[in-house]
Amino acid sequence: MAPVLTEQDIYLFKEGTYFGAHEKLGAHPVAAHGAAPSGTHFAVWAPNARSVAVVGDFNGWNGAAHPLRARADSSGIWSGFIAGVGPGALYKYRIVSQHDGYQVDKSDPFAFRCELPPRTASVVCDTAYAWGDGAWLQRRAQTNALTAPWSIYEVHLGSWRRVPEANNRWLSYRELAKELGDYVLDMGFTHVELLPIMEHPFYGSWGYQVTGYFAPTARYGTPQDLMYLIDRLHQRGIGVILDWVPSHFPNDEHGLAYFDGTHLYEHADPRQGFHPEWKSAIFNYGRSEVRDFLGSSALFWLKKFHADALRVDGVASMLYLDYARTDGQWIPNTYGGHENLEAVSFLRKLNEEVYRDHSEVHSIAEESTAWPMVSRPTYLGGLGFGLKWNLGWMYHHGQLTFSLWYAFSENFVLTLSHDEVVYGKGSLLGRMHGDEWQQFANLRLLFGYMWGHPGKKLLFMGGEFGQRSEWQHDSSLDWHVLQYPLHAGVQRWVRELNRFYSAAAPLYALDFSWEGFEWIDSNDSESSVLAFLRKSASGEMVLVVCNFTPLVRADYRVGVPRGGYWRERLNSDAVEYGGSGCGNFGGLEAAPLPAHGRFHSLALRLPPLGVLFLTPD
Repeated sequence: MAPVLTEQDIYLFKEGTYFGAHEKLGAHPVAAHGAAPSGTHFAVWAPNARSVAVVGDFNGWNGAAHPLRARADSSGIWSGFIAGVGPGALYKYRIVSQHDGYQVDKSDPFAFRCELPPRTASVVCDTAYAWGDGAWLQRRAQTNALTAPWSIYEVHLGSWRRVPEANNRWLSYRELAKELGDYVLDMGFTHVELLPIMEHPFYGSWGYQVTGYFAPTARYGTPQDLMYLIDRLHQRGIGVILDWVPSHFPNDEHGLAYFDGTHLYEHADPRQGFHPEWKSAIFNYGRSEVRDFLGSSALFWLKKFHADALRVDGVASMLYLDYARTDGQWIPNTYGGHENLEAVSFLRKLNEEVYRDHSEVHSIAEESTAWPMVSRPTYLGGLGFGLKWNLGWMYHHGQLTFSLWYAFSENFVLTLSHDEVVYGKGSLLGRMHGDEWQQFANLRLLFGYMWGHPGKKLLFMGGEFGQRSEWQHDSSLDWHVLQYPLHAGVQRWVRELNRFYSAAAPLYALDFSWEGFEWIDSNDSESSVLAFLRKSASGEMVLVVCNFTPLVRADYRVGVPRGGYWRERLNSDAVEYGGSGCGNFGGLEAAPLPAHGRFHSLALRLPPLGVLFLTPD
């Protein structure tokens, strides 16, 4: 049966609450039924068009062959059925505007599949797929909970691993299903986050300049191939987070910009509709149909592709009208402020819809300012996100401890993301101080502190083995460096961090509450040592002690809340990680000597540029 837009659909579409628009708009193949032939039903929103026709390889790209009809309900939607057109057919919409004789061929905003760039046609697509991740979905509420361990491996699919003997080509979705799945499982990460895999014309944008908001990029395969990748990751117990970009879109002629001869999806005034930093167009969140488009896209990836979370890119740029602008370059809101009230309203509505329909998934905000209550429910006045990236948790000693002052104000994800290894910043390893040994020790220390610190974890690919060169999107990671012991040691360290983290409830179960954290000593800046406890509701605890200097500190006394034997569970200075082997011989007994306001203490040997994890027996 052809998808039919009902009066209720149109009402919701005009209201801006029709987040299922992808089920009716776009190109939908229709099977033969009785005397009715097979074909495809097309529908597109173009309210300022004088005429709209479907052109494609099935009609010689002839604009007179298959015109669409404008609906009589003032919705601005044009629709029609073309017999004999099925999956695989290439098409665009030829739009003749009511304004200035403007004519253009546009890709379908709701297309489920696109041609391989640089070609830009949409492709009629049947999105059917036989999923095998039922067991994952049944337990996802537990494994994806905020009280569960989240160790996220952030990946750019085109540069994670390439095939040198095949002209340095990237891996397909189906190849990645095995190779990426094997690696992530071996390394102990709980989730994979994919830089945007929605179709984008410029590969060098890393996917952040999207033209196909419902179509996986054809660079790595078909929509079903991506479904296979996600399906296989789920079957292996790995969650999948998709980056999603509702903050801006490129000005490519075949895309959304100036769609029907007017600024339909974007603001017409460049003070509102042009992003000066990214040279792209900004969505008009005050327009009902634009909210429908974006909301439908978000729910589409959650429902159709079984995504476990959406990481929403550029939230800060959505929230502020003066983002990346100087005085005179922006227009205040109705109250004279710089808050984008329409974007705030959209984000709140979006998150309400996400959690209503998919209570076991999450939306994650990439928000870089101090906007309050980003990850708090909308009924409390928050934006309604489940999690928020923490972009400022690691610096010098005073700033290291400062992150704990606000650690529980939001549901934070600690990130060492792709943003840390681009635009001349170099690699994480390259920014560490000291000689080669100290650089690697510093990197292991950073990761240890991060895994001990409250908050979920995210690490961009390559960081887990100490890649020294800055990330390049058009080449593979430097996997060859794993032949060197120091790089292999970092990789082993991250693997062991992940395994201990996932098994130790104190490190994750109360991530977003003071009940899960307790300072032992945050004031020893002279020695540059931090000591703290992570705790679970059942009374389990992990002691974390970090020595941020290259000096061995013998008999360093740390107060602990109980006597008995404390086992050294992890030591970043162990020889197998590339360290010097300085430690505490597997553990030590707490002495009845008061320290740090506690009746017992440990006389620890702190390794240089090292971190220790200890638990009481």
